This record gives sequence, structure tokens and C-alpha cells, in this order.
Amino acid sequence: MSTDVLNGKTLKNMLLGGVQNMRSSSSEINDLNVFPVPDGDTGTNMTMTLEGGIAEISEIDNDSIGDIITRFARGALLGARGNSGVILSQILAGIKDSLAEKDTVTALDLAAAYRGGVEKSYSAVRNPTEGTILTVFRESTEFAARNVDENSTIDDFYRLHIEEAHRSLERTKELLPVLAEADVVDSGGAGYLAIAVGMYLSLTGKLKSSVYRELAPKKETPPDIERFTRYSKLEFGYCTEFLLRLTVDKCDIDAFELGALEDKLTEMGGESIVAYRDGDIVKVHVHTFTPGEVLSYCQGFGEFLTLKIENMSVGHSEEKEAKKKERARLSVLSVATGEGMCSLFLDMGADGIISGGQTQNPSTEEFIEAFRAHDAEHIIVLPNNKNVHLAAKQAAELYTDAEVHIIPTKSLMQGYGALSVITPGITDVDMLVENTRRAAESVIGAEITRAVRSVTINGREIREGDFIAISEGDIVAVAASAETTVLEMLKTVDMDDYEIITLFVGKGISEDTRVELTEKIEEEYPDCEVIVYEGGQEVYDYLVAIE
Repeated sequence: MSTDVLNGKTLKNMLLGGVQNMRSSSSEINDLNVFPVPDGDTGTNMTMTLEGGIAEISEIDNDSIGDIITRFARGALLGARGNSGVILSQILAGIKDSLAEKDTVTALDLAAAYRGGVEKSYSAVRNPTEGTILTVFRESTEFAARNVDENSTIDDFYRLHIEEAHRSLERTKELLPVLAEADVVDSGGAGYLAIAVGMYLSLTGKLKSSVYRELAPKKETPPDIERFTRYSKLEFGYCTEFLLRLTVDKCDIDAFELGALEDKLTEMGGESIVAYRDGDIVKVHVHTFTPGEVLSYCQGFGEFLTLKIENMSVGHSEEKEAKKKERARLSVLSVATGEGMCSLFLDMGADGIISGGQTQNPSTEEFIEAFRAHDAEHIIVLPNNKNVHLAAKQAAELYTDAEVHIIPTKSLMQGYGALSVITPGITDVDMLVENTRRAAESVIGAEITRAVRSVTINGREIREGDFIAISEGDIVAVAASAETTVLEMLKTVDMDDYEIITLFVGKGISEDTRVELTEKIEEEYPDCEVIVYEGGQEVYDYLVAIE
């Protein structure tokens, strides 16, 4: 039987179906990688983005469409990982904007809401590329919207939407020749189709979700209450977090100003304030010695949906250590992976490491947590991966307690170059930001890894098992060994213009192999200084930075 009107309970089950089908398709979508390397993570990122939304709605039983989609979209926004995950979170945010005040919706309502998702997701990307998830979502939405009317059912909308999504996904090869040459469709578009199919199967009763059972709450380690005894004094205050629903009987919601709330919390002695607004819901994090006063003041604008207060003397040593320090003028945060790389970046001047990179992109919320932990007036962020940049940017837009500067570093090698100009005592932050940007852009970087399938790219034939060097988005060298590939890659660069070759050795490379390669590079390029670090990174046998 078809569904004429969609309510919150049905939408909740559909979202669960979308997540479940996305999970099932995750590995297949990860493999839809233009380059034949074992670093595809689109499916993983999109799944984890959606799981952030599921966590927000798993415990609620509400028939209101608006409540379900608002909570789900907020969770996805904070859980967003990778470019496709961030774009997906913006699609959901656009849909939410149209449905937030509705209890039920028709097919025409969905068409209007999905058009809102198109507009918001395109506006989130500075230079939208056609042939990606953006195109698949837009074309399938436009087709469904053109072909539904007041007599159409919810089933009709999703059936039409999915029919066109299949066709649009195949057309991504026509829009992006690199996809056609590699004989793959766009991974983000494929991920979106998997979500839409899962939602439709759930709607029609053909998919029973088990997502809730898999998302059982994790048991948390209980706090050490003996840290605060009858003789203790409150030294660090309370970490206070809450979700506040603004209500019309307590305030003028349209006139509510988040900045004024933050100013008031500061005036009340609050520290480490992080606040952001999503419609009529406000999320606040604040360190305060008087949580009662904070809550009483904020309740003047609405009512609490969730509330958490923790004594920071009890089991939160990292917050206590942060509290002991005066607020810094500047903090530098770098995304990195590999024990050696992380240690090196800290030694070079990074104040904190956000764990992640290729195949393990950090979420928007992980960035926000890092900003909060490394509280400063200015925060410089090195994403060090093109697939991490959007999540970092989204976090910077949500975080209002510091001026966050995102340096568009696309690789660990560019991050290394950017950190090379970080020196203690700098007071001109704007100049430092510009210097780090220029330093990053001046680095030629390459990643060496093994091909996991045979493919032809830009006319170059690559066989499964070959080693390839990827630089600036192109495969520049192919050879039978990782070491030979490094040497072949160096030949593609006019080394007369450069002075330093830095080699980051991956996990599993023996000392003898490393020494032999280093000697060959020094012999081939005697005028260059050769620096070698044990990076310990996964996936890539070697990372090479040329300066």
C-alpha cells in the first residue's frame, strides 16, 4: 500500500533503512576510486556521517517530521567526514530547513524540501564540480519534482527520484572523463543512491533495519569521584553542555542573537564557550563555576532538551590542564597520522594533532573538540588532505570562540612545509597565516603506494601490484618497486630549482631498504640536502616533499 502522507515515525524508519543500505554498500563504494590505490573512504565517510544523525534520533519516539529531520540533520552536520560527507550533511540541512515546522508532508512538500537541499549543498562548495554527488542529487530531485503533483504519493516521489539517480550516476562518466577512463562512476553519487534506495526499500516494507541494535550505547568509564573529597575546593568549575529549544512564549526567536548570549555567558565568568544555533535549537558548551546561574539565565529563552554538568576535577585531566594555562594568542592544529609524523609535527610547532587523514577523515565535531581543547584567540588549522578541508571549514564556521584560519594544505607534505615557518613568539597572525599558505604551496609532494587493480589513466597503463607515485592529483611515475618509483618521480621534477628532498618512510619499510634508497637519492642529487624521517604512515610506502 502506498503512503500518501509521510509522518515522523515513517521517516525515522526510512532514515534507518538509508543508513543500513549505505553500510552494506560501503566497501563497494570505497572501491570506486579513480586511482587504483587502497585509500578509498567515501563509503566509510558517508556512513559515519549518517550515523551521527542516527545517534540523535535513536532514543526518541516522535511522529513529527520536523523534529526527526531537525535532530537527524544536526547529528549529521557534526558527524560529517570527508567532502562527500560534508556535502551530504548540507543536503540534509537544506531539506530540514523546509520541513522543520511540519508534522507531516506530501510528495509536493518533499519536492520543495529536496530542492532546498540542492540549493544549500551547492552553496556550501566554492566551485561545485558536476559529475559528483551534487549532480546526482540535483538531477534526481529535479526529475522527481517535475513529475509529481497533488495526487502523487510519497512512494511516487522516491521511485522517480531513484530512477533518475541511477541514470544520473551513469552520466557522471560523461561529465568527468577521468571517471570514464578509469571505468568507474562517482563514489559520492553512488553513496547517495545507496542511501535513497535504502530509504525507499524501508518505505515499501522491503527492508527491516537492524541499525538500532548495532548502535547500542557504549558503556562509559565511570568518573573517579574520589578526586573530589569533603576537603576539596572547586578549582576548575563545571563543564556544562546543553541543547536549548527556543520557545515563542519566552523570547522573540527571530530576534534572538547568539552573540549576545555568548557575551552574557562571558560576563557571568564563563570560559571555553562554544555555542551555535540550528533553527530554534541552540547548543552551548561552557566552563563555569556557577552552572545554576547559567541555566537559569538560558531558560529565560526556552526549555532544555538535553543537559550535562560535570565537575572538571573528577576524571577530566585534559580539561584541568587546559584550564591551568592562560588563553593563548595562537594555537596551531594539524591533521596527521602515523606515530612518527605526529611526533615530528608536534616538534615542529603544532600545538595539537587531530588524528586522521586518508581513509580516516576526522569529523566536524572532532575539529570543534580540538578547537575547544586548544583554546586560543586564533587557531591555525592544517587539514593536510583535500578530503578533510570541507569538514575543517564547516567546523570553523560553527565555532565562534576563536578566529579559525584554515590553510588549504592538501597533503602531509604541504603540512610539513607550512609548519616549517611556524616559530615561537610571532604576534602578527595575519602575516603568519599568509606565510604558512605560501610555504605549503611551494612544496612539491608525492605519495607512493601499490595499485590494487589494473587501470588506464591519462593513457598510462597500470597493472595491479605496480607501485605508483601520485603528485598534485596526477600519477607521475609507475614502477615495479616503491623505491624505484620514488627515483622515477624525482626525475619528473626540475631539481635545479629545489634544495631539499624530504623522505617520510612508511610503516613496514626495513632499515636496509631505507638506507639504500637514501644513498641512491644522495648520489643522484648531490646538490640537494636529503632528510629522512620514520613517518610510520599506513597505505603509503613513502611520502616525498621537495622544497
